[in-house]
Amino acid sequence: MEQLLFIQLGMGADLHGQNVTTAAVRAVRDAIHRNSMPGIRGMLPGGSLDNMKVNVKLAVPRDRDKLDIGAVKAELPFGEVTVEVMDGGMATTSGVVLPEKGDKNDLMYVVIAAVEVGR
Repeated sequence: MEQLLFIQLGMGADLHGQNVTTAAVRAVRDAIHRNSMPGIRGMLPGGSLDNMKVNVKLAVPRDRDKLDIGAVKAELPFGEVTVEVMDGGMATTSGVVLPEKGDKNDLMYVVIAAVEVGR
């Protein structure tokens, strides 16, 4: 990324099922769904959203090997998307195990996302 223009932060949780991808996708949605960047085209080469650079940093508590990077990238409709995964987030008790919701234990996963947008 030549120039960083925006950073959007989000948090996502999977309360049941211990699915780190579900939590990560929710974190990215949280970061981008309350933002509008109407002037971004004028800042990009050729005025094209395809020339936007998007870097997603995800802080995940567990199961990094189970994270579906493609599902995370699919949440970002424009630009060249990269994803970085690091330790962080939280795994904490939900207080209940619901096998019908896919629970293997009583943990909920919380993922933090930083979505960087630039050119």
